[in-house]
Amino acid sequence: MADEMLMTAVLSVVGLLLGTTIGYFLVSRTATSKVTEAEERAKGIIKEAQVEAKSFEKEKQLEIKEEWLAKKQEFEKKSNERRKKLQRQDQDLKQREESVKKKLDTVQRKEKQLQSLETSLQQQKRSSDAKAKQIDELLAEQNTRLERITGMSKEDAKKFLMENLVNEAKAESAQLVKDVRDESRLNARKEAQRVIVQAIQRSASDYSIENTVSVVNLKSEDQKGRIIGREGRNIRAFESATGVDLIIDDTPEAVIISGFDAFRRAIAKRALEKLLADGRIHPTRIEEIVEKVEAELTEEVREEGENACMELNIHNVHPEIMKYVGRMKYRSSYGQNLLNHSIEVGYLCGVMANELGLDPKLAVRSGLLHDIGKCVDRSIEGPHAILGYDLCKKYKEHPVVTNAVGSHHEDIEMETPYAALVQAADAISGARPGARRESLENYVKRLEQLEDIAHSFDGVQKTFAIQAGREIRVIVEPDRVDDLLADTLAHDIAKKVEQEMQYPGQIRVTVVREKRAIGYAK
Repeated sequence: MADEMLMTAVLSVVGLLLGTTIGYFLVSRTATSKVTEAEERAKGIIKEAQVEAKSFEKEKQLEIKEEWLAKKQEFEKKSNERRKKLQRQDQDLKQREESVKKKLDTVQRKEKQLQSLETSLQQQKRSSDAKAKQIDELLAEQNTRLERITGMSKEDAKKFLMENLVNEAKAESAQLVKDVRDESRLNARKEAQRVIVQAIQRSASDYSIENTVSVVNLKSEDQKGRIIGREGRNIRAFESATGVDLIIDDTPEAVIISGFDAFRRAIAKRALEKLLADGRIHPTRIEEIVEKVEAELTEEVREEGENACMELNIHNVHPEIMKYVGRMKYRSSYGQNLLNHSIEVGYLCGVMANELGLDPKLAVRSGLLHDIGKCVDRSIEGPHAILGYDLCKKYKEHPVVTNAVGSHHEDIEMETPYAALVQAADAISGARPGARRESLENYVKRLEQLEDIAHSFDGVQKTFAIQAGREIRVIVEPDRVDDLLADTLAHDIAKKVEQEMQYPGQIRVTVVREKRAIGYAK
């Protein structure tokens, strides 16, 4: 058994070796054949590549030759063009040389003429010098004779003549200035009166002075207690939320809302009316109603701005500018509602622009926006005209409108006639009877300032402000101020009043000069 197993193992080993040997020979033979095939294929590829390389080389040579020929033709073409250009330039130079030669000949001829003229002038100068010397001698002789006849020296006579000429010139210039000023004032006043009357006649506005209080009517006296609340918590919450003062006094069935901000008063009034209608009055409900009413009024402000622009037929207004226009409804100027005032100023500007042949759209737009600076946040300091100017510039308003807004109180220089129209319309709107209110203290100060300005001029004896400050009468000393200087004095006082005072409308300056001659018969 063991011998059989050994025999089997030996046979297995021999068979394995024999199979391996046979497999090796087969693989070597296969590999040799593949190598031979690969070599033959490589030789074929090399031959094909050589053929292709030769054909590619020929193609490139042809391309290079064609390119060379094209370059050669282009070079020859450019050379011909340059040759022709040089020929033209050569011809131009020859023509210029000929022109220069002609001009040179002309200059030489003129130089000869000038030399002859110079010789002639020198001769004339010598002759004139001799004549001037003779004239000086004659003048000296005449002056000597005049001094002997008049008994005055040369300096005294010159001084006397100069004084007479100066006095005569002053009188003539004052008379001329007076005539020109009278004529221009007459013509300008007629035209201005015509334009302004046309504008005023077509604008009839009702005025109502803005108050600082609003009244809410109650159904019964019991509602006052509910408004106050337990230990006053409701009224404190209401005043804190609205920013106004709520006055509950003995006025029957009424509550007074006091505050300088008309927008906050409007919020407070509407919120209180809603709270009374709802019946639920407590701090939380008060805050809710106030917030809701404030949102409603903010939307109404925007609508008011749109309505004002539509009323004046103004388009393409920036939304932010529209909001500022709407805020004017809740602003006042000297007690006059700012939105109504601005609409009227816009209307007056449009009418006057039509009369003067200007663009009415720009004039109306300038008039509506002229006081928009009064609606800017109070924390920003500066004159309202400048604030409005910056606002219009920020939102890219027309330069004419921007300048009119900034210069209607002369804070900046007026650049167009539209600025003067806005200034005039603003004065007209504010000067109408009942349009504005003025405190007694400010009124008295204005009259005193007016009299002080008139009294500051030389030759003024007395001053009287009359017609509620619309006219100033100036009494002058007749020995120091003559009739011609009186006219100049009135003009100077008016100019100084314009520069140093602010007032609605216009102030008339009347200079009175009285000369009394007294004689006694004995």
